[in-house]
Amino acid sequence: MTIPVTDHKRYFIDKLGISERLMERCLGEALSAGGEYADLYFESVTSTSLGVDESMVKTASQGISVGCGVRVLSGERTGYAYTDDLSSEKLLKAARTAALIASGPAKELMSGFRASPEGTSLYPVAGAESDTEIAAKLKLIERADKAARAYDPRITQVRAGINDELRRILVAASDGTFASDTQPLARLNVFVIAKDGANTSRGTSGGGGRVMLDFFEGDKSPEHFASEAARTAILQLDAVEAPAGEMEVVLGPGWPGVLLHEAVGHGLEADFNRKKTSAFAGLIGQQVASSKVTVVDNGTMANRRGSLNIDDEGNPTQETVLIENGILKGFLSDKLNSRLMGMPNTGSGRRESYHHIPMPRMTNTYMLNGEDMPEDIIKSVKRGLYAVNFGGGQVDITNGKFVFSASEAYLIEDGRVTRPVKGATLIGNGPEALKYVSMVGNDLALDEGIGTCGKAGQSVPVGVGMPTVKLDRMTVGGTGK
Repeated sequence: MTIPVTDHKRYFIDKLGISERLMERCLGEALSAGGEYADLYFESVTSTSLGVDESMVKTASQGISVGCGVRVLSGERTGYAYTDDLSSEKLLKAARTAALIASGPAKELMSGFRASPEGTSLYPVAGAESDTEIAAKLKLIERADKAARAYDPRITQVRAGINDELRRILVAASDGTFASDTQPLARLNVFVIAKDGANTSRGTSGGGGRVMLDFFEGDKSPEHFASEAARTAILQLDAVEAPAGEMEVVLGPGWPGVLLHEAVGHGLEADFNRKKTSAFAGLIGQQVASSKVTVVDNGTMANRRGSLNIDDEGNPTQETVLIENGILKGFLSDKLNSRLMGMPNTGSGRRESYHHIPMPRMTNTYMLNGEDMPEDIIKSVKRGLYAVNFGGGQVDITNGKFVFSASEAYLIEDGRVTRPVKGATLIGNGPEALKYVSMVGNDLALDEGIGTCGKAGQSVPVGVGMPTVKLDRMTVGGTGK
């Protein structure tokens, strides 16, 4: 049957010459050796990157990437091939290559596509790039450079950059899936170095999302991000060494949700649980956190960096409750793992590009609000650490152990936030740490739009968030007293 052609699909059908008949032929070839399921993932990405260093444009690039990935599933096995040549000859060859993992008579026959529902778009769609837009982007990072340098004479070095892309995808599958999307993404970054005598410190800030350039003309202006980066760097110049030992820890709202993402979120992805390599494997329905903890993954939030109208398998994204009042409710799944595990597909199949296979991934992952006032949480701490922002971190999915570096943190003494500290690391076990959550604030915030998640060599944009949270016990690494 011939399906309706939307603007998203028209790009591939009209401009790239990918007909419905050709897609059916490719899927037929992909299943010819006995595969259970096959899909085609067409992708076209136009991107721009600009960077200013020492108040001069140091980097400028534009790129276009077009290609298709063909996947065949047979049991737990995946066959995958891709091509940047969208001629019928190359597409059919890729389909035959992916089919090699299967053997025997075809288990599924291609019987035509079904129209996918077209819901409300979660983000604006940009047009073609122009020289005017390039000039406007350059002005944004020049403004950031100027604002950071003007913040304090101790700011000695500034780097600012902007990266944006327009990604078009079309997914056609043997189960009838036929879906497409056009996805904008933009991010502005500022990095500064501050010096005071022999003392040196660094600060970073940035933000964006699935937005247009006018996003950076509002509250999230270049000046806002520049001031945040500079403030953090100047603050660190006078910071004392962080204390070490087990103590109460308060996590601030917003970006500290990255700890939740890394220490807990990855362990709730279905592939790790199917293979029983996650610390959460086999624990659905059990208490895995404090009763004050509810964690969701939500790909349907307008303009957010991790949001998607459809995932990279053509399924609508959704809000998925992972942990509710401390009880583990479910995992994030894609087509492969939902089929093998007999669980619902949560629309979490994501991939970095047409070069890669999809796998279960997070979108925007955050902890829901509690009932405590943030100021009451601080007042409840006799001596502890208030971690406002984080830099890098590491986590072991198999046991949930993590180490995170705090880029902005303070001492809490007798219920008051006092001196800034440097060199603080948080050390713990994700599932264990959530059991020590004793207070959850009512000030949920999401990050500024900077998150990029890595898994199995693939990177995808994500969002994180949380309200102010108190953990009664956590190990803090530092060299102070």
